[in-house]
Amino acid sequence: MTTAPSQSGPGKTLGLLGGMGPEATVELMRRVVAATPARDDADHIRMLVDNNPQVPSRIAHVIEGTGEDPTPVLVSMAEGLKQAGADFLAMPCNTAHWYLPAVCKAVDLPFLDMIDLSVRYLQNSRPPLQRVALLASPAVRKVGLFDQRLQAAGFTPLHAEGKEAEELLKVIRAVKAKGYGETERRGYQAATDGLRQRGAQAYLIACTELSVIDLPDTDGLPIADTLDLLVAEILKTAGVDSLNV
Repeated sequence: MTTAPSQSGPGKTLGLLGGMGPEATVELMRRVVAATPARDDADHIRMLVDNNPQVPSRIAHVIEGTGEDPTPVLVSMAEGLKQAGADFLAMPCNTAHWYLPAVCKAVDLPFLDMIDLSVRYLQNSRPPLQRVALLASPAVRKVGLFDQRLQAAGFTPLHAEGKEAEELLKVIRAVKAKGYGETERRGYQAATDGLRQRGAQAYLIACTELSVIDLPDTDGLPIADTLDLLVAEILKTAGVDSLNV
C-alpha cells in the first residue's frame, strides 16, 4: 500500500500583485527562492502571481496628474489572487503602496506593507540612525509615502532634489524599458553622492526598479533594500523558519 507524501513545505500561499515592473517582480521571486533553505521542490513557498504590466502608471497618476487611477485594477488583482487561494498578499512596488489602504479595505487578506517593514527595520538599526536617504521615485516624495511614518518614528527622511531627482527618474524609466546602461549608473551614483553630501547616515532603496541594478557606492554608509525586507517577511509569514540570506 502506498501513502501520500507528507506536506513538508511552508503552509501559506503568497499572492503577488506584480508587473510594476515585470523585472522587479521576477527579481522578488528569485530572491524568495534563493533565500528559502529548501532540500527539494516541496520545501519552497507556493506563489500565485498576477504579473500585470497593464496596471495604470503610478507615476502618470501621482506626478503628472493625467493618468488613470490604478486602484480598481489593483483591487481586482487582489480579489483574483484571493479567489485563487492566496493566504496573504504582497506587492513589489513601493510607489503602488500609496493605494494600499484602498486595496486592504476591499480584500480581507493580510497584506505585507513594505513601508512599515522598512520603518521597523530602521528602528532596530545599530548604531541608531536619524537621517535616512530614500533612493526612490519622485512620486514617493510627492505623496509623502515614507515621510510621515519615518518622522513619527524619529527619523529625518532625505530625498533627491532637482537634477538628482531627475537622474533617479531616468534610471527608473530605463529599467522599465530594459535600456539602462553606464549613463544611468552614473546618474544613480551622482544622486547617491549628493544625498551623502547633504548628511545622509544611511540609504533605503525604496524603488524596486533600483533594486534590480548594481548597488551604488555608499562610501561605507549602510544601505537597505525594501525588496530584501519584503522577501524576509514573506518567508516568515509563509512559515519558513530559517533564512538563507
